[in-house]
Order: sequence, then structure tokens, then C-alpha cells
Amino acid sequence: MNKVFLSVCFLLSGYIGISQENLTYQKPSKEILELADYQATPSVLMDTKKTWMVLTYKNTYKSLDDLNQDEMRLGGLRINPKTNISSTLTYVNNLKVRKIKDKNEVQVSGLPENPKIAYLNWSPDETKIAFTNTTSNGVELWVLDIASATAKKLTEANLNANIGTPYNWYRDSKSILVKSLLKNKPDLIDNKKDLPSGPTVSNSDGKASQNRTFQDLLKNKADEINFENLIKSEYYKVTLDGTSSLFKKADLYMSESFSPDGNYLLVNTIQKPFSYIVPFNRFPIKTIVYDKTGNEVKVINESPLNEIMPKGFMAVKKGKRNISWRNDEPSTVTFVEALDGGDPANKVDFRDELFVWKVPFAENAKSVLKIPQRVSGIIWGNNSTAVAYDNWYDTRNTKTYLFNPSNPSEAPKVISDRNSQDVYSDPGDFETRKNEYGRYVLAIESNSLYLIGKGFTKEGQFPFIDEFSLSTLKSKRLYQSAYKDKKEDIQSIEDFKKGDVLVRIESKTEFPNYYFRNIKSKDKLTPVTSFKNPFESIKNVHKEVIKYKRKDGVELSGTLYLPANYDRNAKKEKLPLLVWAYPTEYKDKNSAGQTTQNPNEFTFPYYGSFVYWVTKGYAVLDDASFPIIGEGTTEPNDTFISQLVANGEAAIDAVNKLGYINPKKVAVGGHSYGAFMTANLLTHSNLFACGIARSGAYNRTLTPFGFQSEQRNYWEAQKVYNEMSPFMNAEKMKTPMLLVHGEADNNPGTFTLQTERYFQALKGLGAPVRMVLLPKESHGYAAKENIFHLLWEQDQFLEKHLKN
Repeated sequence: MNKVFLSVCFLLSGYIGISQENLTYQKPSKEILELADYQATPSVLMDTKKTWMVLTYKNTYKSLDDLNQDEMRLGGLRINPKTNISSTLTYVNNLKVRKIKDKNEVQVSGLPENPKIAYLNWSPDETKIAFTNTTSNGVELWVLDIASATAKKLTEANLNANIGTPYNWYRDSKSILVKSLLKNKPDLIDNKKDLPSGPTVSNSDGKASQNRTFQDLLKNKADEINFENLIKSEYYKVTLDGTSSLFKKADLYMSESFSPDGNYLLVNTIQKPFSYIVPFNRFPIKTIVYDKTGNEVKVINESPLNEIMPKGFMAVKKGKRNISWRNDEPSTVTFVEALDGGDPANKVDFRDELFVWKVPFAENAKSVLKIPQRVSGIIWGNNSTAVAYDNWYDTRNTKTYLFNPSNPSEAPKVISDRNSQDVYSDPGDFETRKNEYGRYVLAIESNSLYLIGKGFTKEGQFPFIDEFSLSTLKSKRLYQSAYKDKKEDIQSIEDFKKGDVLVRIESKTEFPNYYFRNIKSKDKLTPVTSFKNPFESIKNVHKEVIKYKRKDGVELSGTLYLPANYDRNAKKEKLPLLVWAYPTEYKDKNSAGQTTQNPNEFTFPYYGSFVYWVTKGYAVLDDASFPIIGEGTTEPNDTFISQLVANGEAAIDAVNKLGYINPKKVAVGGHSYGAFMTANLLTHSNLFACGIARSGAYNRTLTPFGFQSEQRNYWEAQKVYNEMSPFMNAEKMKTPMLLVHGEADNNPGTFTLQTERYFQALKGLGAPVRMVLLPKESHGYAAKENIFHLLWEQDQFLEKHLKN
């Protein structure tokens, strides 16, 4: 278990000496605090008929006390062993109900005192919502009756939510299958107090196993015992009147799902042996189908421990994978198997094969589709119509197929073949709707399917709805947003014949709200919500998407913000510039030069960007394009540094040519891979006066089997790994840098140690650097105290090293 001190610690240590600055939590300046300290707008849950709306409320931030709970890190999970639920959850603290046609919300009555609500799910008939409430000693199951807006407790605090949602609705909406703790749950082992009985030993059998650097893995026998005791649970059937009966005895239940007709239950259980090098979802797993009374029908799969994987992003395990129910049939299991042994290096005509297997499994599974790349998705429609997606990372190719699941001899029709990063050619996503089983399937109307697209183009973003004919395999545009001063997102089609759709509309200063639009009467909008702008103080800042080119002709873009009172015509004052970015790898210049930024998107300042500083007299270039391109057989990272510097130079030149900034006063920042970018830019260029790097990885030899989009291992590309590692080039870094990291980072590869060791190297070499470790924070920051202090640190740093 981990308990972490609650003071902010700035550990400024090096090999030649140790200094430490003890500091209490600070708050940022008034301008920034006014934006950061706001009340979050509620989230919206709607039923499929759009009759009811449930508003869920939560605090804008967590507190330090929320983060300072008991925690065990086992098998890739972070668990509160006292409450038996993930320690990383963010809770809802209030619920309100509203008929969509009405204007007033109704406060839900009967809620627990100081609720900590999670895992909200509609019942199949959509008259109720089940949810969990976490108390000081466990997790309860509650149910909200929508029509009466009343909530009641169904169980005591005995649910096991350590591995995810701890319940599942029966199809009749009158009962719930609940994953419960054992009544005599064994005590957990305290690794700090209990003496070990021997050393921890791991073996390699000589087979290559190129796993990436996972966090929070099992480390010893005590961890294995604790993992087993925390995951082991029993299934109970609980009726809405609170009656409970045992459904299945104790086991390491991982997940479960009812068949569409509700007559069968597919259950995945974790088996032994456990692993110290991969997370729990790669432990051995047994998949069993039971009938609805709990009798075993068939063991349909036994997947062994998956520690050994071929190299490459398209590598998959051997045997059955993606096991699930077919949504358009009562009780048919579907799964995929690799035809290349899961190894991308093997050359075959078809990579994956899709099977269907009808319960009670009297016959063998039936092959319904073979495709040349990896299956990435299936949308079932009916007996004769289904859609499949495949993709191949190395080429960035993705295809969409229309196939007949009842006739495997009928060749699938390729209806889209494109670069997955080419957003301008994206045909959209097929619209789905619930069928008689309450499962989502293709929406088929008059022998047509419907596509909803985001609508990115060279001229801007114009979302659309297309009708796709199953006869001609051609699309017809039914609606395209015409807004040039607002941003419209099409959520769903509500009535295909009448033309009613649900949309969300926003602008730079108008908070996103939901509306019903009739696409046959394009000017007819019916408001659904009316959320107000919580950031009035920046409503008059200037915002635009600027487009510019890199030296090699690659088109780039970024969202530029200027202070509200800045005279863009006179341009007498030259502003300091803040650039926030995140590198992305591409296989061609065309897709790298496309933009998904919309100047009409609502300006939502948050700790993950520099937008706050537009109130302090800075220009901000947010989400600046930093493409890293490797065409043909060339890998993007072969020229990572030179492309990175070219991107930074192009961004500064573009804003400078507009006449707004002092090019000598530019700072760069980023989070995670953006922090890695920042450190490299300060190391290999003189473009920036300072930089802010948050939660990054700086020594790539500590991620030797690939990182980000790099598939080669260290021993295949030592030069690339070394040249890209700021740690290996620390002697070159002379520019002021603020290093920030969450003390409990849970992201693969970005161990907190990465920042600590990089700081030690920089300090030992005399670089001007400051390190801030935020207590109890993971890869993304959550506690109000930490976030406010982070903003203060960044503000002080920028005032000292950039503005003044």
C-alpha cells in the first residue's frame, strides 16, 4: 500500500550536492485563477428515444484527500483495497432528471449523503439507471427510477469493482447480475511489514518477447496473493426489490456479458500463472458460456499466458480474440483469429478471419469473412448486411468492407480504401440504432445506410450526413453544416423519414449546447440544453487558425490567441509567444499537412495548455502542428530532430510575419510526448528562450522495445534511440527549463524516474532547470491544490525567463 506525504516537494538533487526548496501550495495570479477556479458544467445522459435526460454533476477537480487514499498497484491496476474500486476514478456527486421537452430539471431524491457515484448504466428498457456509490468502506449498488426521479439502494457495500463495472443488467430490466466480494475475504499482505520467504526469481526460456514498459505490474509472491484476493468475487442475482441469490461461486471473474436475447452469459475468468512482465489482461483467460440459470454450456476458449509477442504494432496473439456476442442475432458468439500466426512479418494473403458460433455450439464455428489486414471493427446489421473495418499501421491504410454474413462465398465489397490519417477523405461513421434486443446495429432504411462525418476540408470543418445506397454503393449528401462562425457536431439521427437529428453547436464564446435540427428545414433548431459560458473573462480574446509551411513545403497550422486589448492593426507592442504542441508521426506529407483545428470551437482553458496566459499579455499558439514524416521505407524517427526543429522554426516565423511577437521571446511546452519534444527542441536549437516539459520520458534506453510510434527496438536502431534521447545529450542543454512530473505516473514509459534522472544530469552539468514533483498525481493531474500550484509555477517561470 502507498501513502504519500501531502507537501509539495521540489527535489533539486544531483551527484555533486543536494538542495531542496520546501514550499507550501501556491495559487496562480488573479487572471489565471479566475479561469481555473470554476464550476464544471454537468454532463448529459439521454435515452435512445430522446424522451429523458439525466444530468450528472461532479467537482471540477479532485482534492488532495481524494488522491491520498490507500492504494495497491497490481497487474496494471490501481485499487483502493479498503473500498474495492479503482483509486483513479472521478466521481459524480449529484443527479438531476429532466424530460427533454421540459425546461426544468428535477433533483433526484433519495440519493446517499455525500454521494460518490460511478458506473451509470441504463436498464435495457431505459426506465432506470443503475449506479454505484462508494462509501468509506465499500461499494454499494443503487438504482434510479427515471419517471419518479427517485433513487434507492439495492445492496450493502459489498461489490467488487476492482477490475471495472461490477454489475450487468438482465434483459428483463428487473434483475441485475452483481459481482460481490467474498463474505470471508482473506486479509491482504502488507509488503512493508511481512518478511519475504525468499527472493523473487524470473526466468527467460530463450524466446524473444518484446514487451513495452508497463507500469504497476506484479513484483513478487505477496503481490500475486493480494491480486488474487482482490479480484476473486462471486456472482449474485439481485432483483429490484433487493432480493439476492447466488448465481456463481467464487472465481477470478474478469468480465461478463449477456447474449442479446438474455438467455446466455459469456464470462471471462483469469487463470494462473500470473506474470511479472505484462498486465492482467494478458494473463491466462478462460472464456465460458453459461445459461441464464448459471449452468455451464461450453468452455469456448482457453487463452494461455501472453508474455511473448512478435514485434510490431500489428502483432496479435494466436488463437481466438475479440470474443463477443453478435448484436443482430439472439445468441451467436463472434471472434477473430490471425491467419499469420499473429506475426506481421509473415507474408500471407489474408491476415484475419472472422467467425460466428451459434449457441449451444452443436456445430463448429463458421467462417464469414477473411480480410488482408487486421480487423479493427465490425458493425452487424442483419442476416445479409454487415460492415467490417481493417487497418495496417505500417502503411496507415484502412479499408471498409460491406459483407454478407450469411454467404461467405460472396466476396466482400470494398467501399472505402484510404490513408487512416487522411482526415479530408474520411467518409464518416455508419449510424446505428437499437434493435429488438436493445443492441446497436446498422441503421438500415429503404435499402440504405447512413454516414455521419466530421467534415474536415481544406476550407474548414463542415459536418455532414450521407445516405449510402446498398444497391449502387454510392453516397448522396443529405445535409452539410454551413456554419462559418460556429462549430456543429452531428450526434445522431433521431427520425430518418422526418429528418430530425441531434446536434451540438458551439462558438468561440458560446458554450456547447444540444439542439434538435430538422435537416429538411435547415433553419429549424430546437434547444435541448442551455449551458452558460463559465469563462466570460476571455470572451473577447482574438482567436484564429493560422496556416503556414515548413521549409520543405509541408503545410502546418495552429490556433493563435491574442490578448483581448491587443491592437492587431497597429502591432506596436511585440508580445512574447507561447507554443504548445505534441508531435505526430505520418507516412505521407499530404495527410501531415491537413488540419482538424476549428477556430469556432469553444475556448475552454484548462491546465493542459497555455491558453490561460493570453490574459497575462502573451500570444499563444496552441496545438501547433509538429508532424514527423517518414515516407516509403524511411521511418519518421530517422529524421526526428531535424523535423522537430523545422516545425518549431516554422511556427515562430509564421507568427512573427504577422507582426505580433518578439521572436527572441518564445517559449515552448508540452505534456508527455510533448515534454519529450520540448526537451529536444531546447537541446538541439536556439529557437526558444525557455521551455516547460511535463510528465515526459527523456532516456529512450529505458523504453528499449519501442516508444510512441517507434516499432524498432533499441538494438535495431541504437543511433535513433540515442540521438532522440535528451538525457544522452544533456551536455548540450543550456536553456532554462521547468520539469514537472506526477509522483505516481501510471503511463507506460513515463516513469517519474525519467524526470528525476534527467534533472540530476542537467543539474550536474550546470543547466538552468527546476523540477517539480506533484504528490500522488498520475500521468494526468487531478487535485485542485496541485493544479493551481502547477499554474503558479508555470506563471512564475514564464515571468522570470520569458516576459522579463
